[in-house]
Amino acid sequence: MSASLHRRDVVKTLLADRGDLLVVTGLGSAAWDCAAAGDHALTFPMWGAMGLAAMTGLGLALARPARRVLVVTGDGEMLMGLGSLATIGSSKPANLAVVVLDNERYGETGMQATHTAKGVELAAVARACGFAEARTLTRADELPALHETIHRGAGPVFAAIKIVAEKVPLVLPPRDGALLRARFRRALLGERADLQ
Repeated sequence: MSASLHRRDVVKTLLADRGDLLVVTGLGSAAWDCAAAGDHALTFPMWGAMGLAAMTGLGLALARPARRVLVVTGDGEMLMGLGSLATIGSSKPANLAVVVLDNERYGETGMQATHTAKGVELAAVARACGFAEARTLTRADELPALHETIHRGAGPVFAAIKIVAEKVPLVLPPRDGALLRARFRRALLGERADLQ
């Protein structure tokens, strides 16, 4: 499938007017894309923890059912953690959305083709796992409806967004794990973060 969407444009659109949305990013490009859209205390990048973004997002969604949670990750990481889709589908968190930026490449290791370049459809896997909504997006005019679903739709929601396989300049979030954890906790819990 020939992609025409650019990753930074997609992420900027999805994070526009984010309010108090909790965002967990996969490692590498997904984290850099979210940082390029604007560093935010309620964004938690998974530095070097490949395969954990979706499960971390699930934990947040279950712990904070009144808050919306968005996971932004890549196809390589999602393929590594396909079992997380089954766990999310069976848990049915209504406040969770998982967005996969699918360039059909392992961007962090040399742009080798992933299985999605060979016909694996991640949205079909999510649908089979019991997600309330799962789709593949290929056009920019589909993004506003996804933005609305992320913020107000009944989940769990899954979207694989086909993007151009491109290298973009690095925009790194803070690299200090302790700082990121403390910053996220304070933004989420307020003054209570220091009591727990």
